[in-house]
Amino acid sequence: MRGAAPVLVLSLLAAPAAGQVAPFTVTSDAIEAPLDGLRGDPARGEAVVRNRETANCLICHMIPGTTERFMGEVGPPLAGVGSRLSPGQIRLRVVDPTLWNPQAIMPAYHRTEGLLRVDRQYRGRPVLTAQEVEDVVAYLSALKAPER
Repeated sequence: MRGAAPVLVLSLLAAPAAGQVAPFTVTSDAIEAPLDGLRGDPARGEAVVRNRETANCLICHMIPGTTERFMGEVGPPLAGVGSRLSPGQIRLRVVDPTLWNPQAIMPAYHRTEGLLRVDRQYRGRPVLTAQEVEDVVAYLSALKAPER
């Protein structure tokens, strides 16, 4: 089709071992299928997003309903993100934002290869499991902009 956006398809076919990266397919600017066919839970996803020990989303993003000090402004505010991006687009940005934007400064939360300065105890392990990614996607997808 003329004028259609090019489609990038990337498949990781090996089944993940415990603590490893789940297989996924990138099409255009999204990972449409949930990782490992998992269903996310928004409440668990909110806990992951607010956790300063793991995902630490607060370091770069303002999160609605958070009264905590020292939220970052490097990334866009997460309020209304579920109205701006599809679940597949959110999933891609959480799994590995450099697949969408090679210059992204947001870390890849579900990648283990090509990373720099990873402590030995964390090598070969993604920051977030496939379930945690799906929980985050469920939470962020539920953050809709207020209707006018």
